[in-house]
Amino acid sequence: MESAALDPHQRALLAELRAYCGVDPVEESHRAAILVQVEATPLWWHRDTLPGHVTASAFVIDAAMDRLLLHHHRKLDRWLQLGGHDDGERDPARAVLREVREESGLAEFAFLGGQPTILDLDVHAIPARGAMPAHDHLDVRFLIVADPAATLSRDAAESKELAWFAVAEGIALMDEEAAERVGRKIAGIRAALRPLRR
Repeated sequence: MESAALDPHQRALLAELRAYCGVDPVEESHRAAILVQVEATPLWWHRDTLPGHVTASAFVIDAAMDRLLLHHHRKLDRWLQLGGHDDGERDPARAVLREVREESGLAEFAFLGGQPTILDLDVHAIPARGAMPAHDHLDVRFLIVADPAATLSRDAAESKELAWFAVAEGIALMDEEAAERVGRKIAGIRAALRPLRR
């Protein structure tokens, strides 16, 4: 039975995680790990929580679902989706909206379908940096739609570059199993939605 001591934000995220189903055993293992951390840790969202904390990220696509916006992460020196830490929102969906705005400079964008729905879950290791030891990011991922013609504004502290890519090219640049899983999900959603848009 769930403890009455859990705060409303914990309860809300736990409900979303329990309703979600990973597409394979790897993603299901990530979901289980995130569930345990959120339920057991009042500061599940805080960047100083170890051995890991919940983060939020977004795969930003165009309306046709043909293009993907990535940034070249300054600290990790890799092409990645937009996203990062919860800065007190205690809500991955709210945190990711802020992160997309800060990291891309986009003024207008929206969750696919208009409502925040978990696209993917991933637990990945972050190397030690300064006083912060190596730890895990328990990443809750969303799909966001934006216009590739809109003006971008890079956050120089976070990114070396911002660019739109064909989805397959962007996924290949990310060069990780979790990105490939998301690429397959985007392709599946695109295939399901295209007949409805004719």
